Amino acid sequence: MSQAPQKEYEQLRVSGLHAFYGESHILHGIDLVVNRGELVTLLGRNGAGRSTTLKAIMNMVGRRTGSIMINGEETMSCPPHHIARLGVGYCPEHRGIFSELNVQENLTLPPVVRSGGMALEEIYNMFPNLYERRLSMGTKLSGGEQQMLAMARILRTGANMLLLDEITEGLAPVIVEKLAEVLIKLKEKGLTIILVEQNFHFAAPLADRHYVMEHGLIAEEISAGELEAKQAMLNNYLGV
Repeated sequence: MSQAPQKEYEQLRVSGLHAFYGESHILHGIDLVVNRGELVTLLGRNGAGRSTTLKAIMNMVGRRTGSIMINGEETMSCPPHHIARLGVGYCPEHRGIFSELNVQENLTLPPVVRSGGMALEEIYNMFPNLYERRLSMGTKLSGGEQQMLAMARILRTGANMLLLDEITEGLAPVIVEKLAEVLIKLKEKGLTIILVEQNFHFAAPLADRHYVMEHGLIAEEISAGELEAKQAMLNNYLGV
């Protein structure tokens, strides 16, 4: 029996992606592939273009050229709301929760853009802290609770590919550990995750593959099995 072509498993294919903010040319021809159910990281120093790559996938940059295929559909001319309907959920670094609404209101406000969104009960099982704080206003939440809420809100919409930008930044180690547990559970559910992360020790045990970015390009692709052999090279790219 012949094997199905690899493309059937691809959820995202980025080819020759350039991105601009005004006159600033940030991405210089990004090529990457993410398969369904994979957790892939974008590693690199600040300014390498990692966050811009996530924003470009969502069509949230000034201008972009190249090709971005999501579920086999070309999305270069699609507005962000259409990309969300394809199952892409974007969690920005600034989290963007509504400070004047409580946790439960924050969770129920975003529209469900496609089927398969998690029920509140499922969300609260995954994030027990949010259940305990469900009537607390956004302004009263800790940084870790805000990050959990930002991720949980995306899961309510039906997204099955998550673009997560620096979710551990500034958080206590105990919260970082909890977020790692959540990502493992989401991966077990078959979600696809693209993680921009500075904390390599957090990302390394979770990821199937790592894309290392430098100067707006993919410098290296490293599988989980190659990490040990390529650690010195990776440290050099990351400035460790």
